[in-house]
Amino acid sequence: MNDLTLKLYFWMRTLTFCEEAQDIVEYALLLMLIACSVTMGMKTLALGIDHAYNSLALSVQHYIGGSHHRGFDD
Repeated sequence: MNDLTLKLYFWMRTLTFCEEAQDIVEYALLLMLIACSVTMGMKTLALGIDHAYNSLALSVQHYIGGSHHRGFDD
């Protein structure tokens, strides 16, 4: 058990001084930043699509429900 603890200690100490572990952390932070940016961009895109759809729906409703529509009572 003591040998295992010593090996674990040296392995952890090597990671703290190793630049490879630092690169992995930097890549993880960069990936997190990209994921957050994409998520915010998707929300903005979704709101734009929603606005365009609602605008189109109102235009169609106005055209159908407006003076262009003749019913049977006329």
